[in-house]
Amino acid sequence: MRPAPAGRARYVGIALIALLAVGVALVTQHVYGMQPCPWCVLQRLIFVVMALAALPAIVVPRRGVRTASTLAIAALAAAGVATSLWQHFVAARSPSCAMTLADQIMQWTGLGDALPQVFAAYASCADAAVKILGLPYEFYSLALFVVLGGAALLRRRG
Repeated sequence: MRPAPAGRARYVGIALIALLAVGVALVTQHVYGMQPCPWCVLQRLIFVVMALAALPAIVVPRRGVRTASTLAIAALAAAGVATSLWQHFVAARSPSCAMTLADQIMQWTGLGDALPQVFAAYASCADAAVKILGLPYEFYSLALFVVLGGAALLRRRG
């Protein structure tokens, strides 16, 4: 039994939007020179893992698999919200964010060395604090984490 196309489409949308968020971050970094801090690259990692968490629900047509994907995406969205809020209210007000939890997680993954163009932090949190259209950059991530988490938790009616 296959999941309803709308259910599968929701997970495809979550995966694509999460990866698009990383793509936008890379454009702002490599085209517009907005260098990321450790909390920025941790948010990128969370978006990538969210996309990966959506894959089982796309590929395997079972309710239990969709439930596991939903819970993983929701948990990652909550982590992303917490990361965005921490970046804004704590890290951006600190002169250095070296060796914070975000830095330690990224070092542990090794992604900063393996894919530095995507996951290496090049700025302090205070230096990376920028606004786009009057809003702090991390609030865009925060809003997207809320939207993606909410989309995962939506139940179809009918």
